[in-house]
Amino acid sequence: MPSFDGKYYKTDVADTEQLLRLIQSIPSKKAEPFKKWLAKVGAERIEETEDPEKAFDRAMQTYLKKGYSKEWINQRLKSIEVRKELTDEWDSRGVRK
Repeated sequence: MPSFDGKYYKTDVADTEQLLRLIQSIPSKKAEPFKKWLAKVGAERIEETEDPEKAFDRAMQTYLKKGYSKEWINQRLKSIEVRKELTDEWDSRGVRK
């Protein structure tokens, strides 16, 4: 990878999934809180696949914590749904570009 001085150096890199798997494999008590958080988030995502409304509720709570108004949040969630409907329609008609 290039460095600030313009030279290239061999570097170990990982994507998000690889980093999370690495953290799961750490046999340290200090890693346990993070492992518990990973398990909690994983369970929540599985619940969201069973009940997609939970994903909308989670998104609403996240936006509220960030300080967005309920009106802005509702508009944002509606625009996501409209975009999904549009891309699904394109996909069903075979549009690729």
